[in-house]
Amino acid sequence: MLDRSAVSLEGKVAIVTGGGGGIGKGISLALAAYGASVVVAERDEGRANATVEEIGEHGGRALACVIDVQEKEQVAAMTELTISEFGRVDTLVNNVGDFLGIGKPFTETSEQDWEALYNINLKHVFYCTQAIVPHMIEQGSGGSIVNLSTIEAFRGIPGCAVYSAFNAAITGFTKSLAVELGPERIRVNAIAPETTETLQVQPSQWIPERHKGLVPYWMPLGRFGTPEDAAGCAVFLASDLSSWMSGTTLHLDGGALAAGGFYRVPGGGWTNTPVVSGAGIGG
Repeated sequence: MLDRSAVSLEGKVAIVTGGGGGIGKGISLALAAYGASVVVAERDEGRANATVEEIGEHGGRALACVIDVQEKEQVAAMTELTISEFGRVDTLVNNVGDFLGIGKPFTETSEQDWEALYNINLKHVFYCTQAIVPHMIEQGSGGSIVNLSTIEAFRGIPGCAVYSAFNAAITGFTKSLAVELGPERIRVNAIAPETTETLQVQPSQWIPERHKGLVPYWMPLGRFGTPEDAAGCAVFLASDLSSWMSGTTLHLDGGALAAGGFYRVPGGGWTNTPVVSGAGIGG
């Protein structure tokens, strides 16, 4: 029988990069709610402190670490602060990522675009993971690394080919590192969200009022994601509930990837064409 304590994170220490806003904040709050001490690594001091304060108001323990994870020296300082304050680290959530508003044909992108997208989507994952893993190994009690990517790592996204490529690389990195660190009982998994309401992406603001009624038809589960959805996945991957899971990606997408371009239509049925007459397939 599954022990109910498997979901508990009491005595655990977690680092969440970009932990002060959006999905990162949702994950920080959830890990703390389940008992973990959380290091909120965030370059926006106001957001970092606000998240730590909110965790404290709910009886949790957290520490703000104002850094830019794209800077190797700052990542080293974050690691040192975590070990100095809490003595260990059990979970690393590599949450930071951004398409940086670079949406244009690949042939019009520059090397500066590539470098910026590499730094914010993949290079910092290398920095943080390389800094933290030796401490997890030294502790001898295993650990969990959770990498955030995107649904765009698994489907085409015109105008964002470079962004997609670096996120696809997270999938390969997750799988290979999971095998490499398996003997140390360090699990490595990923979460790939579809469109989620965050500071960077605000679909509720982008969609004209006259079209908002169509949202329930755009993906099988009928809505966009929330930070709380990602938080649930992160708690699962950080806890012993997923103690025999490593090297995989949780597709947090409301069924969008499985739908493969099919959409519900009013009145019943489905279609994979932008405009249809009648109810579509199954209508």
